[in-house]
Amino acid sequence: MSCHPYAVITAQRLLPVLRSPDADAAVHRAAALLAAGCRAVELTTTTPGWAEAVRRTVPLADARGRSAVVGVGTVATARQAETALAAGAAFLVSPYPAPEVREVAERRSAVFIEGGFTPGEVAAAARSAGAAKVFPAHVGGPQFIRSLKAVLPEALIVPTGGIRPAEVPVWLAAGAAAVGIGSGLPDDPGELAAVFAELAGPCCAACEGDAAAATAAAPGRPDAAPGKRP
Repeated sequence: MSCHPYAVITAQRLLPVLRSPDADAAVHRAAALLAAGCRAVELTTTTPGWAEAVRRTVPLADARGRSAVVGVGTVATARQAETALAAGAAFLVSPYPAPEVREVAERRSAVFIEGGFTPGEVAAAARSAGAAKVFPAHVGGPQFIRSLKAVLPEALIVPTGGIRPAEVPVWLAAGAAAVGIGSGLPDDPGELAAVFAELAGPCCAACEGDAAAATAAAPGRPDAAPGKRP
């Protein structure tokens, strides 16, 4: 099954941004998130061995057996963009305007959520690819997102930076399509699952139908357990 990253991210509404000490830690945390009901996750180039972590995370599946949608964030150069795509990244994210990355994304027809902060930067990113990351979001607050949406109503805006999980609903109410969270998500599996259960909505119709069919077709199969591909 194949869903556009924007559909997955906006349905999930909370995008975990992993800044891990090493590749093993990144993969372990990503797997825990997928098992808890997350499907889209953003690894970052600040993690040592990040490309390896991406390659190891891409084959994983979420709790419903759907393929993980793995993005790479803090992408600022063409080389990083090419490496991320070669590792299997479904989308790229930059923290600020990154012309080199934009050029690679356009040439490779890759999904790129470009970062910005000023209205001009956000508008340029949205015009280029339909979505923009607002960073650091906490500086402007939810009201800033509300103001941006007033003049960019069609843009998918993903505020990131300094936002706590409990504050996500406020940002969504202000017009954010989804919210990037770099820290503060619980470690306890049950608590983590509750976060995604509360926020996430349905993805595209095809995705939901395929997931339901897969579940009905293979009840009780050990290889259909959460986080594993059939």
